[in-house]
Formats: sequence, C-alpha cells, structure tokens
Amino acid sequence: MSSIITTATARLADIAVEQDRTDAVQSFVKQETVLVDLETADGVAGTGYTYTIGTGGTSVLALLPALVGQDARNVEALWQRLFALTRATTTGAITSLALAAVDTALWDVRCKRADEPLWRLAGGHRRQVPVYDTEGGWLHLSAEELVKGALHAQESGWAGVKIKVGRPHPAEDAERLRAVREAVGPSLHIMTDANQSQTASSVLRLAAALEPYDPYWLEEPLPADDISGHARLAGATRIPVAVGESMYSLMQFRSYLEAGAASVVQVDAARIGGITPWLKVAHLAESHNVMVCPHFLMELHVSLAAAVPNGQYVEYIPQLRAVTRTELTIRDGMAVAPDVPGIGIDWDLDALDDRRVA
Repeated sequence: MSSIITTATARLADIAVEQDRTDAVQSFVKQETVLVDLETADGVAGTGYTYTIGTGGTSVLALLPALVGQDARNVEALWQRLFALTRATTTGAITSLALAAVDTALWDVRCKRADEPLWRLAGGHRRQVPVYDTEGGWLHLSAEELVKGALHAQESGWAGVKIKVGRPHPAEDAERLRAVREAVGPSLHIMTDANQSQTASSVLRLAAALEPYDPYWLEEPLPADDISGHARLAGATRIPVAVGESMYSLMQFRSYLEAGAASVVQVDAARIGGITPWLKVAHLAESHNVMVCPHFLMELHVSLAAAVPNGQYVEYIPQLRAVTRTELTIRDGMAVAPDVPGIGIDWDLDALDDRRVA
C-alpha cells in the first residue's frame, strides 16, 4: 500500500470565542484556524491545524508548501524539508504556525496508519492528565467572579485554576489572589499569568505581593525573549517561573533551561511547529527535571501531555466545540486522551465550512 501523499489542501476558518477573554496586554478576539487535509494513495486521510488569536491566519496559509508526491511516513524528513524551504522566515511565529498545521496532519496520518491513538504512539506514558481551569480567571472578572469560578473547579475535582494578573498596581492582583486562596484553602493549585506585561523592576514587586498566597507558578512575567530577566527573577522569588507559549524553536527552550530561567515549560504545539518539535521540547525539559504544562489547544495537548512522563497539566480553555463533534473528556478532575486512531479530534466539516474565510 502506498503512503505517497496524493492530495494536500488547506483552508482558513474563523472560530468565535465562547466568552470574553482578557489579559494584561490583549483580548482574545477570535481563533483564526488554518486546517491542512492530506490523503495518501492508499486512502489514509489526516487533518492538522494551527491557529492565531486574531490576525495573521492568511500569512500562515500563504506559507503552506506543496506536499504532493512525498511519503507521509517520513515525518521528521518532511518537517526538516519544509523548514528549509521557509528558512528565510525562520525562526518566527508565522513559519512555525504553518509548519504545525502540516506536521499535525502528518501525525494524524501516521497514527491512523498504525491504528493507534496519538497519546500512545507519541510515547504512551499514561492516558489521563490533571486539568486546570483558565476560563474562570480572566483579568476583567471581579474578585467575586474569580472565587465563584475557583470554587466550581474545586467542587468538580479539578486540581488547579489560573488567575490573570497585571492590574495597574500589584496590590490589586494580590487582593484578587488572596480572595481566591481564602475561599479554596491551601490544597488547590492557583496558577498566575502576567502575559509578558512586567518590567525588570515591576515584576519583583508583583512576585513579592503574590508570594504570601502560594501561587503554583508565575507565567510569562516578562517579554518572552528576555531570558536573563527570567533567570534573575527565578533567583529572586520562591514562585516557579513558567514560560513557553510565546517561544518558537527548540533552541529557545534550551537557552531558557540552561539559564535556569524556567521551572515550568508551556510549549504550544502550534507555536513550536507541530507535534514533532513539541516532543523534542518535552524530552529536553525532562532532562532538566522540569514539568511540561502545555499552553491552550487542550483537544490536542491532552494526548501529548499524556504521552510523556513529565506532562503535568492540561489547560482548560474550550475553543473547538463549535466545529467538532466531540469534546474533551474530563473524569474525576483528569483530562482523558482520546483512544481512537489519529490525533483524536472529530472535526465537523459543515461547521468549518460555515466559518470558512479562505
């Protein structure tokens, strides 16, 4: 049976957010979703995807190179070939996002050909991963709303919640965190996320204000390319520093880990260039005894976090429910990886066509 790719098509769909999502620097306007469909000569089909949170989707679409005539089994070779074809724009977000759509489709084909789910073929460490909630922690929500969301997550058996920080004064962030901590007690993990909003001086005040309430981590406190700043912060606070959602190459993660600037790695499969480099980052983090808690894309990341031994958490932000026939399964506070062959996302093609813009 031939594994040669005979057709390769791409499309862009806009998926509206399910609720208002705000942080210290931006609002999540919509999810521009680029999908790549591949089919091989023996009839195996796969779909991959990537995303932006507002703009840039057409640029990603324009970078997608031709794959017809290539052997779908050679996932690593194809990733390297496509990377070389776009070298003039690497390392960068748009190229990595484009590569991710293709690479995820190739992994979908690979898993279906092997008749295995992604979580097993990518490593098979376990099928379930703890889940934490972000939907109840956006920056525009009041302290009362934050408490309500955190209590609901705790009552549902979830192990953690995320609260966005970056208000005009650190005392405001501390007061919001205090309200949640007093409501849920000491056992619930409370992640905090500054979304790159801080300066070298302000982040020290913010960390000092948050420390008494035992944050599980402080995420993206500084600009993502400020490795030395994150390293200095890591040495100045007891709060673990989390980074990764805005990093686009394996070497960036290596630099962070070697500098001691990351206690938590939040590698995003779309932004790193697909499943192939995602796994390399996860194994690199394991060699530094650092846990992986991927950013967003829960429908895909549940399988990847389950595949590796240092996969610690899946972030709950539902975004694909309008264009898929199934949802993420959560059981007793654990996200359960799909056990069907492929990446485990059952796309609703009619719903995607309704939202197609290119």
